[in-house]
Amino acid sequence: MKNFMDEDFLLHSETAKRLYHEIASKMPIIDYHCHIDPKEIYEDRRFDNITQVWLGGDHYKWRQMRSNGISERYITGDATDYEKFQKWAETLEKAIGNPLYHWSHLELKRYFNYEGHLCSDTAQEVWEICNQRLHDKDMTVRGIISQSNVEIICTTDDPIDDLKWHELLASDDSFDTKVLPAWRPDKAINIEKEDFVDYLSKLSAVSQIKINSFPSLIDALRARMDYFDKHGCKVSDHGLDYVCYVEAGKEELEEIFQKRLSGHQLSSHEIDAYKTACMCAFAKEYHKRGWVMQLHYGAARNLNQKMFKKLGPDTGFDAISTYASSQQLAAYLNHLAFHDCLPKTILYSLNPSDNAMIGSVIGCFQDESAIGKIQQGSAWWFNDHKAGMIEQMTSLANLGLLGNFIGMLTDSRSFLSYTRHEYFRRILCDLIGTWVENGEYPDDEKALEKIIRGICYENCKQYFGF
Repeated sequence: MKNFMDEDFLLHSETAKRLYHEIASKMPIIDYHCHIDPKEIYEDRRFDNITQVWLGGDHYKWRQMRSNGISERYITGDATDYEKFQKWAETLEKAIGNPLYHWSHLELKRYFNYEGHLCSDTAQEVWEICNQRLHDKDMTVRGIISQSNVEIICTTDDPIDDLKWHELLASDDSFDTKVLPAWRPDKAINIEKEDFVDYLSKLSAVSQIKINSFPSLIDALRARMDYFDKHGCKVSDHGLDYVCYVEAGKEELEEIFQKRLSGHQLSSHEIDAYKTACMCAFAKEYHKRGWVMQLHYGAARNLNQKMFKKLGPDTGFDAISTYASSQQLAAYLNHLAFHDCLPKTILYSLNPSDNAMIGSVIGCFQDESAIGKIQQGSAWWFNDHKAGMIEQMTSLANLGLLGNFIGMLTDSRSFLSYTRHEYFRRILCDLIGTWVENGEYPDDEKALEKIIRGICYENCKQYFGF
């Protein structure tokens, strides 16, 4: 029997161990998509206790606590931080097979030097060990990032953000990690949302462009893209319910826009026509600037309306959508390719059934302008567990070139989540090691090192142009 999560955790062959320990583990981290706060990085926040850094805003953990029958008081309510931690410990001991079990214990090992396992019986001990460690000099936000060997972080930022904290970080020579903004214009695209018109007023004020037509909206957003570009932005991100492609002429599009400004509700056709026009205009700008476009889609959001009204979005009440988008996705990419404005693009579907579809679609739009120009993103959200990662990488290998894959990201709000890169790298090395040991790929050290270094770090750096 293997020891619990030892140094060869998830590595089942000598080849896998060699690939991980000698190559993958030494690669720096480029976290090209996350949701951490640049203000907390600049101010070098220190957390008072493990609950603050572990449970604050982590809807992954909140969902499992609810599944364990824990009262909301101990999740998002007014219970003490220790009480919340104790309830999480009680939940975690039942999470066998869940990635949270592995992530949590990797974090305890790497940042707190704890080699045991967290459960209801050890909660008090772990609480004291972690809180004592959090007082050490290297356990501030910047310290955690530095000891994690993070080279670049891309945050997630709205077009109206002033990027103040990015400016301050860029001028701070005492911190080596580069922190760049990433463009996330969801509020400008979601024309069906109640706050859409109010948001346009804010965008108009920041851009100093009066938004009274669809062309003026694009002008305002283009001005903000210029601002982001000056602050080092190289990537956009879109959280889409689905990818749509509905063509509309300029007059029809303007009628749709004016109808919404007047407070009227739009039909689904009108909404999709507007979103298509926005996404085509954005892609053209990304292509011109050399930005990468990320499309995250396939989430059914806020399914529990009672809890959504109580707690708001991103609190653990989302699920996988079964919307099939292959024809719409292909039509959108085809329009961009036909008009020579298809940027580098990363596609993430929350539905694992889309793996093969994405793998086949991206092969239709690769070209000589970039290696692996159209990427399938790493297993995302409900899929970033061991089985999901293996399934995504195996599908990509079967249908495309795994050696050009740009690898893992945290997509996290926690500063301890960099161990997810370790988790991914171990799974990657075990997968490739298995193929080598089975005689499905030669034991060519030079070729294998190039593949592992590429997927863990070098492909990403080249792809984004960091």
